[in-house]
Amino acid sequence: MDRRKFNSIGPLVLMGVPLLHPCMARAITLDELTQGEAARALKAALERGARSAIGQLGQLNGFLGNERVRIPLPRQLQDAEPMLRTFGQGGRLDELVTTMNRAAEAAVPMAQELMLGAVRNMSVADAKKILGGGETSVTSFFVDKTRVPLGQKFLPIVTRSTEKVGLAAQYNHIASKAADFGLLPRENASIERYVTGKALDGLYYVVGEEERKIRRDPAATGSALLSKVFGALR
Repeated sequence: MDRRKFNSIGPLVLMGVPLLHPCMARAITLDELTQGEAARALKAALERGARSAIGQLGQLNGFLGNERVRIPLPRQLQDAEPMLRTFGQGGRLDELVTTMNRAAEAAVPMAQELMLGAVRNMSVADAKKILGGGETSVTSFFVDKTRVPLGQKFLPIVTRSTEKVGLAAQYNHIASKAADFGLLPRENASIERYVTGKALDGLYYVVGEEERKIRRDPAATGSALLSKVFGALR
């Protein structure tokens, strides 16, 4: 068989032209996969990554107890933290950190419908980009398709949590003034928007971790299809 590269045979695979492959005890190549196999494996990988990330983060201490995604104080408060603690404000700072992370944990489950919808509506062009992409192409797909609408869904949930904390309101007041003078990016002038952005960053980070696991050891998923397709990409 002519061993053509993916950029020449990929469109045939993804548009339904079946390519023969001999039944031999060896790793198959990408050009030996059918459209159905490739599409099913991609959707399974995307769905697996999304569900796993949401399950990990959307529970108690999903953010607060995970140093990789734990949301810290905004930089301006971090800079002032030693002084604030010296003046007895440590408890308020700790309360704000806990509230921010609890808000992210409450918001993340709202991502499932949009992320799985993106999987169902994946286009041929999306599939080609993922198959031919690097270790984070699945993550990039989710960012492109869901970050803006998820931000809109997360923001009200985050706001309901943070508005109960007095220090959050004080930060917003001061940061807003700083942003008016160009001393602070507008997106950092709101605790709510800061937390929403960090919650999304954490979600996509964990999706990326799940994707890397599948790509590096597809057999460990227990899925013959994922093992076959992602094994061919290695």
